[in-house]
Amino acid sequence: MLKRFAALSTALAACALAACGGGGMGHGTGNAGALPMTVRSFPIGDDMVADVNVPKDTIGEELPGEGIGTQKNKTWGMIGGFTQMRTAQVLAFPPGTKITIHNLSKTTEHTFDVVAKATGGPAKFPTAPPHVNKRGGSMLAVGFASGPIKPGHSVEVTLSKPGTFLIECAFHYNQGMQDVLVVEKSAKPGPQGTPAPKPKPTPTNGPTQSPTQTPPGSGW
Repeated sequence: MLKRFAALSTALAACALAACGGGGMGHGTGNAGALPMTVRSFPIGDDMVADVNVPKDTIGEELPGEGIGTQKNKTWGMIGGFTQMRTAQVLAFPPGTKITIHNLSKTTEHTFDVVAKATGGPAKFPTAPPHVNKRGGSMLAVGFASGPIKPGHSVEVTLSKPGTFLIECAFHYNQGMQDVLVVEKSAKPGPQGTPAPKPKPTPTNGPTQSPTQTPPGSGW
C-alpha cells in the first residue's frame, strides 16, 4: 500500500511539472506543438487510477462519448462536450481572461465556435452548422471560429467583453457538443455533469473468463 501511495505522489508530481513546464502550443492546424498537460485519468499499477483536472483558464473539449459526458442543466437545457474540470459543465470566466481551448481527443479534430449570445434559458442553438474555417481573430465574440483543432492541440482567445455566449463544435454540434460560456465578473463554472457511460464489453465466443475489477475512477 505504501508503495502505491508513493507511486501516486510521484506520478502527480510529474504531472504538475509537465503542466507547468515549457513547450509550444499548437494553434489550429498550423503548428505541431501540443499543450503540455495531463487531463485524463491514468492508471498506476494494477488497481489505482489518478485524476488530473484541466488547468486553470483552460477549456477542454471532446465528444461526450469520449468521456466528457453531458448534462441536463436546469437553466440552459442539454449541454456537453466542454469542461473546465473533468466532465461537462456550463463554463464561466471573468472578462479579460485569456483562455486556452484544448482538444482532449486523441483521434478527432474539433472546433470552438461562438454561434449566438443568450439572455436567458433554455439555450437556443442555431440549426445550421457553424463555421469550420478560422475567423474572428483572437477576441471572443459572436462569429468567432477557432478553425479545426487537431487532437491534443490548442488555440487561445481573449474574453474581452461580458456576456453569455453559446458555443459549439462545427463538426459535432449535432452529437452533443453544445455549451454555454458565461463571461462576467466573479463568474463561476457550473457543477459537472455525468461522465460518458463505460463502454460495454464486446461479446466473444471463447471460454468464459473470470470478471475483472474496474479501477476506481476509470469511467473516463
